[in-house]
Amino acid sequence: MVQKPRVVLTLSCPDRPGIVHAVSGVLLRHGCNILESAQFSDPRDGRFFMRVAAAASDSFDEAALSRDFAEVASGFGMSWDLHDPRQPTRVLLMVSRFGHCLNDLLFRQATGNLPIEIPAIVSNHRDFAGLAANYGIPFCYLPVTRETKAEQEARLLQIIDKENVSLVVLARYMQVLSDDLCRALDGRAINIHHSFLPSFKGAKPYHQAYDRGVKLIGATAHYVTSDLDEGPIIEQDVARAEHSLAPDDLVAAGRDIEAVVLARALRLHVEKRVMLAGRRAVIFR
Repeated sequence: MVQKPRVVLTLSCPDRPGIVHAVSGVLLRHGCNILESAQFSDPRDGRFFMRVAAAASDSFDEAALSRDFAEVASGFGMSWDLHDPRQPTRVLLMVSRFGHCLNDLLFRQATGNLPIEIPAIVSNHRDFAGLAANYGIPFCYLPVTRETKAEQEARLLQIIDKENVSLVVLARYMQVLSDDLCRALDGRAINIHHSFLPSFKGAKPYHQAYDRGVKLIGATAHYVTSDLDEGPIIEQDVARAEHSLAPDDLVAAGRDIEAVVLARALRLHVEKRVMLAGRRAVIFR
């Protein structure tokens, strides 16, 4: 019988001998069988990152493991987290008027291909209220103007708190979040956009790219920060752009890539495979 993880441990600390031995020793003492283990020592600052997924018996006591591991973590100066992968992550989806990423994530979740729960969909337009209803998910219409932005974001934070949301995904939500909201969602908000930035900004970037004869199109998923579209990158992908493709063809190809890249980034996050290292992200695949 194939064992499945019951605990995922992630940690980071200054690199030194004995970390892996100490971590595996604690897991062994609590009857855990390591199924996956990945580690990375950052040569820039000597910081060590590790992700371990382990199976455990029915008598496994997570609280006891946490207490014992806290002692080990203190000795190594670790930042660490224990996660039960059997518990789906509660994810709030936000969208404006492009629904390709939203539709893709809803289908993946409904068919069991993403270990998430979606308690609500938030939008500044009503376009996808029907789609949300088809999936039985509450749709929250939060229109926004320059004058009402603070009020709208306060309402958004209320929804996040009420629904016990762990992660916010901007599935082509075409509004810039305020610095205050970015700080409130630090490390738990993901955005997706085309990878033409910073070359082709503003309206119709694919048309701008077509006029310049680009040979690659792509998408980037990253964490949201107050530096617009410059947060730590989680996932990227590209596709060739042939000279025969019209602007609308580039748009269609770009949307396909955006949907796939965002789904990959979301999976990496909820499986605890992403660890932040300053402006970069360490990814354990």
